[in-house]
Amino acid sequence: MKARRFIQCDVFSPAPLQGNGLAIVVDADGLSDEQMQRFAAWTNLAETTFLLPPTDPAADYRVRIFTPVREMPFAGHPTLGSCASWLHTGGKPKASGVVRQECGVGIIEIDISQAPTMSFAAPPTTINDMDPAHRLDILRTLEIPANAIINTAELCNGPTWQFFELKSVTDVLAADSSKVRWPTFKAIGLFAPHAAGSECDYEVRMLAPSSGMSEDPITGSLNAAIAKWMQSMGRLQKPYFVAQGTSICRLGLVAVKAGSDGVVWIGGQVHIVIEGQTNI
Repeated sequence: MKARRFIQCDVFSPAPLQGNGLAIVVDADGLSDEQMQRFAAWTNLAETTFLLPPTDPAADYRVRIFTPVREMPFAGHPTLGSCASWLHTGGKPKASGVVRQECGVGIIEIDISQAPTMSFAAPPTTINDMDPAHRLDILRTLEIPANAIINTAELCNGPTWQFFELKSVTDVLAADSSKVRWPTFKAIGLFAPHAAGSECDYEVRMLAPSSGMSEDPITGSLNAAIAKWMQSMGRLQKPYFVAQGTSICRLGLVAVKAGSDGVVWIGGQVHIVIEGQTNI
């Protein structure tokens, strides 16, 4: 057992405690897979991350990301929260204004030049048609009327998402996540535009078990997959803002933009909430 630096932070909200919580073990070198998984199960947060020395010389650090039951190759709020925690505890990036994080899907670049907002470069996303039978099961379970659907797709950027673009925010917020039974279904992403002139451009929900709830408060990886889908459809012409967590009383805010080089950036604020040490 060893004392290790530990942080809990809040990600993707302008207000502390209104985003998505993340636990970070800053000094994770020497921990076994079993120890990491056991600790992640104990924190009972959607994800817990463990920071390690990089194996790729281009990276500033390496992160391993665990849910209470499994390891993830990539996730959005753990990327921003891990980066903020690494910087907060003295990490110095090799290049000015950018942090390069090594994780299961490779090197993820994080733009830290616009603090307090940080943005990660969305990883490649595979876009496929959704299985028709699975699509029908989801629609029946969530009681989504067929005339509310604009588009569907299966998106994968590490995690896999069953994505539904719906006509209105009302349609998105009407879905009752308690009706979904896991693991029968894969993670479900719902997306719709807000009315012109609203504070945010779109509303997103991610339905899947998270921290004892039936949906995730704010999901960077889902928003990254949706943004890459939007780009593939020729619809990512200008920056936009996403609200998420509305249905569970969170104030999630995700900023999305495409650079001149075509890289899609997913941004949000991170707040350090708890700082100390843990004995593992």
